[in-house]
Amino acid sequence: MMKRYALAAIAAGIAVAAGCSKPQDSQETASAKDPSTDAEKFGYAIGVDLGNSLSPIREQVDIDALVQGLTETMAGKESRMDEAARNEIKNTVAQNMQAKQLEERSAKADQAKQAGEKFLAENAKKEGVKVTDSGLQYEVITKVDKGASPSAEDRVEVHYRGTLLDGTEFDSSYSRGKTAEFGVNRVIAGWTEGLQLMKVGEKFKFYIPAELAYGERGAGAKIGPHETLTFEVELIKVEPAEKK
Repeated sequence: MMKRYALAAIAAGIAVAAGCSKPQDSQETASAKDPSTDAEKFGYAIGVDLGNSLSPIREQVDIDALVQGLTETMAGKESRMDEAARNEIKNTVAQNMQAKQLEERSAKADQAKQAGEKFLAENAKKEGVKVTDSGLQYEVITKVDKGASPSAEDRVEVHYRGTLLDGTEFDSSYSRGKTAEFGVNRVIAGWTEGLQLMKVGEKFKFYIPAELAYGERGAGAKIGPHETLTFEVELIKVEPAEKK
């Protein structure tokens, strides 16, 4: 019974969200009374939540048809579409949306790849920037004459800040106020290679091509496919593998 009640509440919230989302009802919405009873507040709260949920797909939904389907169903009328037809159109729209998302992702990936290649080509010409055989670019910000360099099997402690080419920060131990510790061979290839070029106490800036970072898959919400990444990295400590 609780499940049926929850579904009914959600349906009511959709109706509220749908009704409030009509552009032509802006004046009516602005003059509508604030919810006062528990039932009104409950319905409005659900409407806001579901309105936010429906917002990303607003272009796929005919609001009038949504309200019609909800109203007729709540009134006990027979559906104008059988279950098979309803499932078919939902699957069709979902597939169309997925295809559009893949197309948009592919276009962004191509743009990121071209932007990265152009940036790296120009950056390699700058004074102080060195390029390894793999394509990793780096420059020394703080240099020390003596100190330990890690091997791929070692564990390190670092401070770092990672940004996209447009300057967007996607990760930073400085922002968290806490250093990071990990195995040198447990991170992206650009880090594994770059860390072995550093000595304890040094600070480098890495310019990492996509193929040495997260490649075509990207990472999380901030790092898209084929993104070239930059990192400021400070090597604080090396723990040799034999001491683990």
